[in-house]
Amino acid sequence: MAAARRDGPGPAAARGPGRKRRWRPVLLRSVVGSVQEGRGFAFRRKQKIERQYRKLLKRRSQVHSQQEDQFTDTYPEHLKHLYLAEEEKLKKRRRTPDDSVSAEEKLPQAAESAGTREKFKNKTSNQKAKEEYEKIKAEHARKKEEAEKRKQQREEAQRLYKKKKMEAFKILSKKTKKGQPNLNLQVEFLLQKIQQNT
Repeated sequence: MAAARRDGPGPAAARGPGRKRRWRPVLLRSVVGSVQEGRGFAFRRKQKIERQYRKLLKRRSQVHSQQEDQFTDTYPEHLKHLYLAEEEKLKKRRRTPDDSVSAEEKLPQAAESAGTREKFKNKTSNQKAKEEYEKIKAEHARKKEEAEKRKQQREEAQRLYKKKKMEAFKILSKKTKKGQPNLNLQVEFLLQKIQQNT
């Protein structure tokens, strides 16, 4: 029974010290295989590379076709004559100097010059941003000044309150020669307070 365990195909046979697993050609062939069986490793690798290459060629052809379409002028049929006329006009403009400008082309230039005047009247984004910044800065400065005024008023009110409190404390804390509280001063202080309220 012990001999059967040693020779038998099982994980226990390979675990012992100095023991190796048997080489089994059937299992290896089922995993890798040969080209005749259709499972060869090199053959599969070659097929994979071929697939990737075909895919790459297909992508390149698509990109080239898109680029070619990008530079060719395809106009809709019902507007084609307008686009072609515009192209001819632009070509003529490039050829002729500014002195020999036709009457048709003077009108759009006049409209463009009026448009540029309006642009100067309208502020650029940079100018708008600067104005916005100045407004925000002025607003911050105004808020800061108001906060400073409020702080000064609060401090002034606290100072006056403390002054009155100290005066009242001095009057109420006065004592006679024997160390008793001076009731005459306290009554006078209360009388003044009542008169101020009324």
